[in-house]
Amino acid sequence: MNSIQPSRPTRQPLKPNQKLSRTRKPQKLHYYRAVFGETTLRLVVNMVISTAAIAGLVQLLPYQLSQQSKLQEVRREVKRTEARVNNLRNDFSRSFDPRQAQSVMREQTYRFNPSQRQVVWQDLEDFGDH
Repeated sequence: MNSIQPSRPTRQPLKPNQKLSRTRKPQKLHYYRAVFGETTLRLVVNMVISTAAIAGLVQLLPYQLSQQSKLQEVRREVKRTEARVNNLRNDFSRSFDPRQAQSVMREQTYRFNPSQRQVVWQDLEDFGDH
């Protein structure tokens, strides 16, 4: 353990070397330029994407408004059709109801119950000077 150790040259503190400081400054400057360039490029790309998105929204807004108005019109038409369908269903079920068969027959045809007399209205002009 008490072996002879190889001699190492003793290091002396380095004096401020001009070459060393010169090489660090360009490296830092290069790093800052790279970061600045990357940040600028990101900003430009994001601005282009944002502009395209805004332009797309501006073009889609009138289309969306027209679709909303068409949807409202369709909803109104659906309500009207539903009311009509309900009326037709009621009439249909009434037409096949045996208790109301006679009243439906009177409404839809000129037939009447034989026990009743038919009243026919005529104008007074028909009984004029003949």
